[in-house]
This record gives sequence, C-alpha cells and structure tokens, in this order.
Amino acid sequence: MATAEHCLYCFETLSAYLESRKSMSLGEIEKSYGVYCKEDEAGVASSSDKTESLEKRIPALQRVAGSDVADASTSSLPSSGSSMSLTTDTAATSTDSLADSESSAAIITESPLFVTWNTVSPRTGHASLRGCIGTFEAQELDEGLSSYAITSAIHDTRFDPISRRELPSLEVAVTLLTDFEDCGDAMDWEVGTHGLRISFAERGRRYGATYLPDVAAEQGWTKEETLVSLMRKAGWAGRKDKWQAVDLKVVRYQGRKKSMLYSEYKQWRDWVKSKGVEDEEDDEDDEDDEA
Repeated sequence: MATAEHCLYCFETLSAYLESRKSMSLGEIEKSYGVYCKEDEAGVASSSDKTESLEKRIPALQRVAGSDVADASTSSLPSSGSSMSLTTDTAATSTDSLADSESSAAIITESPLFVTWNTVSPRTGHASLRGCIGTFEAQELDEGLSSYAITSAIHDTRFDPISRRELPSLEVAVTLLTDFEDCGDAMDWEVGTHGLRISFAERGRRYGATYLPDVAAEQGWTKEETLVSLMRKAGWAGRKDKWQAVDLKVVRYQGRKKSMLYSEYKQWRDWVKSKGVEDEEDDEDDEDDEA
C-alpha cells in the first residue's frame, strides 16, 4: 500500500520544484524516515516513563498533604491533566504512519498510481480538491511519484497551478492501484471498495473516465449516481434517465491510499535539516560525481 514515505516524497518533490532546489530521492527519504520514526518512538517512551513516574508519586504526595493538613485544598497538587502535558512536546507522527513503516516487509517498487492534492481549511478542516492526475500504467515509484506529484499540482487543467504560498494549506494523498477486473455488468462493483474506469462510444466518439475508490463513498453516491457522474465527467451529454442505454465497459480496481498534511511533512523536513541529512547526501553525490 501507499506509505507515509510516498507522501513525504510528493511533498518534497513539489516543495523543491517551487523553491528551485534539489529534491531528496525516495530512497533517501525512506532511509531518513526510518531513523525519524525510531527517534520519535524513543521520545514517546521517555515521556511515558516520566508521566508514569509522576503518576506514581502523586498518591504519596496526596497522603503527605492529607496527614499534615486534613482540610487542605488538593488544587495545590499536580492534577492528572497536568501530568499528561509532559507528552505535548513529542513529535506528532501518526501511529498509522509508524505502522506503515514497520510493516513494509513487502516493498512495492512499481505500481499504477494517482497523486491527489487537496487544500484544507484551517477553520473547518474541510478538504477541497486542488489537483488529481495519475496513470494506469505501472510506474517505478521513484520516477512515477515525482512526475505525477508535479503534474497533478501544476498541470491539472481544472485548476490554476499550485503556488508556493499554498504549501502550508495542502494535503497530499497517494493511491497505488491494484486488482484490476472487468465487471460483469455496470453494477458489478462495491461503493467504498472499488474504483471505476469506464469507456464507451456514442455517435462515433469515444469516451472514458475514472473515479478512485474513495470518491463515491465520500460523495454519498449510489452506484447509479456514481456511474452517471462518471459519464458526465467523460463528456457525455445524454439524458440522465437514458444512461443504461449506453454500452458501458466498466473495469473495477482497488486502491491502497495514504494521506498526509503539510504540517507532518514540515515537521519531518525540519528534523532532516536539524540532523544535517541533506548535507550528508550531497557529500555522497559529490563523491560519486568525482569517481
């Protein structure tokens, strides 16, 4: 499935493109992210130990206070809420990101893929589509992700190109496509499980379009509504109640998706800078060039 590293790579590629600098490679990101997660886990464990130690001390402090002054106010003692504040300085890496990194035994090196960019409202958290382009041809992930991260951000003709100032508001989603199957009929698929790729011809013109697996469920559409919307997306202008008269070829597929906010990328990127990871990689590149 898509991983946190894939999302980081898309953000890194787009940021480097907009900032006119060299991007880290997918391999470099995967290597650094493994170290980043281990340090994060160590930090969480250390904070948990401190919290547990303090929580063990609180009953003893309460007993001492109670024996000295029977009616003393307990507000002078640390509350359980304040003890939890010990963990607020730890990195905000999501647990599913850690799981992805740990369960990457079956490493995927190539796949059909889509890269989606959304803008997220800081007030409501609502995500709005900002660009989405991909391919059904299997791609080497290092090249494919970097290519479609830029293509979907800059060349999706439905939107203006993403600008550098928009980066903090972005969310990226990487979907690796799997399990392509011809449908027995137009309804031979499940909402929330399958993406659809349709093709058909009418009056000498060919049409085609796709929806990723999460689209129908997110929109709350029925199967019929999804198919009609997809036909409209392809450019079909027929009557809505006549869609079944069209000879549709429908291919269903599944997707392994991972999403990430810019704030998560920025936190990792700041860690990379603080560790001098970029400088080490640049030195290695120089040595290779000289050789």
